[in-house]
Amino acid sequence: MRDFNRRSFLNTFGSLSATALFTTLAQPAWSRNLNKALMSAEERSPAQLAGDEDFWYYVQESFTVSPSLINLNNGGVSPSPKIVQDAMKRYYDICNDGPSYYMWRILDQGREPLRKNLAKLAGCLPEEIAIQRNASEALETVIFGLDLKAGDEIVLTKQDYPNMINAWKQREMRDGIKLVWINLELPSEDTDYLVSQYTKAFTAKTKVVHITHVINWNGQIIPARKIADAAHAKGIEVLVDGAHSFAHFEFTIPGLGCDYFGTSLHKWLAACIGTGMLYIKKEKIKNIYPLFAGGDPKSEDIKKFENLGTRPFFIEQATGKAIEFFDMIGAQRKEQRLLYLKNYWMGKVKDIPKVKIGTSMKAGFGCAIGLVSVEGKKPAELDAFLFDKYKIHVVGIEWENIHGVRITPNVYTTTKNLDVLVEGIDKFAKTA
Repeated sequence: MRDFNRRSFLNTFGSLSATALFTTLAQPAWSRNLNKALMSAEERSPAQLAGDEDFWYYVQESFTVSPSLINLNNGGVSPSPKIVQDAMKRYYDICNDGPSYYMWRILDQGREPLRKNLAKLAGCLPEEIAIQRNASEALETVIFGLDLKAGDEIVLTKQDYPNMINAWKQREMRDGIKLVWINLELPSEDTDYLVSQYTKAFTAKTKVVHITHVINWNGQIIPARKIADAAHAKGIEVLVDGAHSFAHFEFTIPGLGCDYFGTSLHKWLAACIGTGMLYIKKEKIKNIYPLFAGGDPKSEDIKKFENLGTRPFFIEQATGKAIEFFDMIGAQRKEQRLLYLKNYWMGKVKDIPKVKIGTSMKAGFGCAIGLVSVEGKKPAELDAFLFDKYKIHVVGIEWENIHGVRITPNVYTTTKNLDVLVEGIDKFAKTA
């Protein structure tokens, strides 16, 4: 992933046409202010900027979130910045000028540039990227497309996402494959423990290991590369659920060592709701049957996974603006800010009597997503209290051995918002 090169932009500014220059000068105030903030921050490291509320104020101006609600459930779906919303609305209007012409002959021509930009962000080849609607669609394409037979074993955890668990269970029911379950004790800052839970489940019959890169329930980061290397040493294929990792913190998909990767773009990339991406290692494409049938299911062309039929072109194409916005902020700046925000509120509540945090504060084991619970109280009770008393939107988690309230800030979240959260948790803990 890349950081926006501001100097390069300024060096080319003099070559802009009069029309482009006028367009730049006609930018709305929030956009001009953000540009100035980014230029002034150029010499400062991402770590130095992480807690600079003045800098992040201009990023926050780029969003249209309601001032009457503190949204701390960005792990479910993130709002898009104004630039993405405006692009989506503009493309929608274009579609309605003459749908079949503008959708298929105009907007559809933007798919290949978008594929290339997503590939740059992911650090892979464009020929390995298929545009999807969400992580579930991308991952289920692989789960249902793999050529498996009765008795083949799949290693997965009870902490994986329900849609993926259900997809594997359906294959178990229909095809007789065997699901080998891991039950992780989280949070953990022990890489050896996390890796060994997967590897000790491998047998001669294991064909696939399913790795959730970031456990959505509590934000635990799983050491995907180490597990993948161990799996490949035994001839096991690797599927990574990257719904909560892509554009959240810095990595490349090939750097994970996986064969298959699926993600949603409406979470941490802040693209429009209903956007996703599938990665399949080039030499593996021919082995996966598409979820929506095409002319040649054994084709080596990644586009065989895009036979959806008529689709919302206006939503898909606005993803390009989400990539621009992400690049403008910078991957490292975003990662450092998100980790700072999570640790900011956790650091203030961790010593409150009866409060228990369920996510690591250490980089590499956690980033934006955090879990908190109060002894003697149900997660749903804290969830309801925060909304009723403080209009803070969070989500209660009751899943396997993970229980608590998930708190997920984003780049538009302020420390003042989090101070309200801390006050709410403190007040609630005193009622326990």
